[in-house]
Amino acid sequence: MTAKPTYPDQNPIVLVVDDDESLRLSICDLLESVGIEAAGFASTQALMDADLLDRPGCMILDVRMPGVSGLDFQSRLAASGISASIIFLTGYGDIPMTVQAMKAGAIEFLTKPVREQTLLDAVNKAIEIDKERRAAQLTKDTNIALYATLTPRERQVMEAVVRGALSKQIAFELNISEITVKLHRSSVMRKMKTSFVTQLVHAWQSIPSDIRNDYAA
Repeated sequence: MTAKPTYPDQNPIVLVVDDDESLRLSICDLLESVGIEAAGFASTQALMDADLLDRPGCMILDVRMPGVSGLDFQSRLAASGISASIIFLTGYGDIPMTVQAMKAGAIEFLTKPVREQTLLDAVNKAIEIDKERRAAQLTKDTNIALYATLTPRERQVMEAVVRGALSKQIAFELNISEITVKLHRSSVMRKMKTSFVTQLVHAWQSIPSDIRNDYAA
């Protein structure tokens, strides 16, 4: 169970998973009445078979369903490395269940029956969170790819620049001329598609440290 990378500006979809058909259809109708695309499923297995996990948006999951429950499905997604904006909607909620879901990253935990506006507010919040997460992931992936184009020396210079070292200090640390440092720094800025040091710092921070360490090894 894996999700393909997607762009955050794709039209979002709300995936509604509930074995109560009438409730499932009414939620989909409500969402579509305000211009939000929705798709309903009677089980988490039916959702997986539909191959929609890569789409931006969010999920509305019932907690207790035949087969894999909503909470178990949330755990499986996390174990597979799939980040999802999840709203739980249940008629059997309790405090421990709510705490478990929220600790695992759920956006909201709502009980049935739920006010239409309350549900719509939760959906809009979940979609925005998902858009922000996907945008951050896209930025990270882009910066990782750009970082891979740097030479080992350019990576050394980039690391020194982002920690605030001056060209003279970098030249001393790397035992190269200051002019050479400036040439490497210019090349780093160009390859990383940045114009300012602050942008370079943000790019550096978006690259996981284990990836930077792998290149440094």
